[in-house]
Amino acid sequence: MEVKGATRSSIIVPSVQEMVKEKMITTVPPRYVRSDQDVAEIAVDSGLRNQIPIIDMSLLCSSTSMDSEIDKLDSACKEWGFFQLVNHGMESSFLNKVKSEVQDFFNLPMEEKKNLWQQPDEIEGFGQVFVVSEEQKLDWADMFFLTMQPVRLRKPHLFPKLPLPFRDTLDMYSAEVKSIAKILLGKIAVALKIKPEEMDKLFVDELGQRIRLNYYPRCPEPDKVIGLTRILILQDSPYCCRLMKLKVSKSRKMPSGFLSNLSQMLWLSMSETS
Repeated sequence: MEVKGATRSSIIVPSVQEMVKEKMITTVPPRYVRSDQDVAEIAVDSGLRNQIPIIDMSLLCSSTSMDSEIDKLDSACKEWGFFQLVNHGMESSFLNKVKSEVQDFFNLPMEEKKNLWQQPDEIEGFGQVFVVSEEQKLDWADMFFLTMQPVRLRKPHLFPKLPLPFRDTLDMYSAEVKSIAKILLGKIAVALKIKPEEMDKLFVDELGQRIRLNYYPRCPEPDKVIGLTRILILQDSPYCCRLMKLKVSKSRKMPSGFLSNLSQMLWLSMSETS
């Protein structure tokens, strides 16, 4: 979801996938090598060693179990800032189709990808985000970033050029995620004891949605790189992320479940309106 005041720009960088494919490298180029501190194991406080909470959307929408599940949602947002969402209504077969077509998308020939590359002073398209200097360390990953909602903000030089059937699949996925997000925000509003329309006012126009697809090529020295730079979130608000660089990969993963992080966007919105 999108909030007021967000700025987006990034320096264009080479494709890691193509670099690995063409050069058959055996060592990591210096610009991708992170410091020992960056790649060191993060010591997680004993209070954060529990599993990330699991929220059942079917229970959230049931008249008999809604209250207790909203309490769980409230607790997950307050104590963690993250939760896994299950029984959200999206079929596993459809999600597998999305994953398969994303893989095919990244495997497109480079000549086709160039038509979808980032333009100067933008982050949408193939590339990396928030690269602000030529000396900045880079993630060992390629990314495709795209505005999906509201539809009127989709980039005319990007979305219409996506290959079929991937374009239609992504459109359907976006619509499904939007519906899920609206339900979750409504339930969070109940937990916060505010009117749903007050929650709507926190966001610009209607719910904004950007999709980020990440591809992590094989790395000859994986202990020296980071695939996705982690963001430290330490905030004081009713719903804040109290996890500092939590290694989410060690948490129990639910098949076809979504890992949801609403807290940062809510905190940014509340900060702007306070």
